Amino acid sequence: MVCMEGRCIGVAVEKELHEEELVRKNIILTTVDKVFNIARANSLWPVGFGLACCAIEMMAANGPRYDLSRFGYEVFRASPRQADLLILSGTITKKMEPIIKRVYDQMAEPKYVLAMGSCAISGGPFVDSYNVVPGADTFLPVDVYVPGCPPRPEALTYGLIQLRKKIMNPSVVRMRKHG
Repeated sequence: MVCMEGRCIGVAVEKELHEEELVRKNIILTTVDKVFNIARANSLWPVGFGLACCAIEMMAANGPRYDLSRFGYEVFRASPRQADLLILSGTITKKMEPIIKRVYDQMAEPKYVLAMGSCAISGGPFVDSYNVVPGADTFLPVDVYVPGCPPRPEALTYGLIQLRKKIMNPSVVRMRKHG
């Protein structure tokens, strides 16, 4: 018997309590989905779809001065089949809409879309033009909007961090279907 603070317990019970404490300190109990979401959020592979001025800022964000690689987003993919994030930066014309949709459809699940700049979000100053799409969300499910004309590299970094938070907390993500 072991007596501590006026309580006496058996050695077997003490050993069991000690093992339980070790398990609580050293083992994390979670679901596989949560582990996958942590991995997805910290290693996004973007495919950049630079359509206008915002593409320059996207390229600058990937350069050494702003260093997107510190967040795990450094590998911009040339093929949509290897990417899970589509960054739309610039004016989307009606002629480009089906091509962007095809690139999005070729991406592996789960996939995410980030609209960068006023033109990608709402058509920007060209919204009244006969050939400009009034925002990417008219034909794709956009997860994060990064406003600006053009948005600075810091804004893109902030948008990617917000996407990371959404991926790690899927309860806050709105599920939208686009056909």
